[in-house]
Amino acid sequence: MKEAVIALGSNLLDREENLKTAIESLKRLPGTTVEAISSIYVTEPFLAPDKQDDHLNCCAKIKTELTPEALLGCCLGIEAAMGKVRTYKNAARIIDIDLLLYEGVTLNTKYLALPHPGIKERAFVMVPLSDLYPEKVALGLNFGAALEKVEANGVLFYKKEL
Repeated sequence: MKEAVIALGSNLLDREENLKTAIESLKRLPGTTVEAISSIYVTEPFLAPDKQDDHLNCCAKIKTELTPEALLGCCLGIEAAMGKVRTYKNAARIIDIDLLLYEGVTLNTKYLALPHPGIKERAFVMVPLSDLYPEKVALGLNFGAALEKVEANGVLFYKKEL
C-alpha cells in the first residue's frame, strides 16, 4: 500500500457534515484506509471572485492500493456524488477534495500534478498538513520554509476532530 495525502474543504451548507461525509466516502474506497485526519480549520475563501462563506479545511493521510489516477477519479466521484458543481474557478463549494501527495510519485499531466502545485502557497493546506507531519516534511516534500513565508494568521483552529 502507498501513502497519500488528501486536502478537503467546504464552504456551503453544513460544512462540518460535508467533511464527515467525504471522509466516510474515502474510508469506503477499495484497498484504502484513512490513517489520520488533521484538526479542522476555518479560513477565508482563497482567491474567491465573489463574496463567500468561510471554509472548513482539513487533510487526511491515507494508505491505498489505488493508483494516483484511480484515486483522483475516486475523489472526483465523491465530489460529484455530494453535489459539487464546477460553475467557475474558486466558486463556493459543497466539497473540494484535492490529492496533494502520493508516496514515491512525481507527476505532471493534463489531469494530475503531484505533488499538488499549490501546496506551498496555501496556508489552509500547510497548517493542517503540519498536524499530520509535525516535522514539516510530508512524503519527501519539505514545506516548513514555505509555511513560515505565507500568512497563516487567517487559518484558525476550529475543532480537533470531526
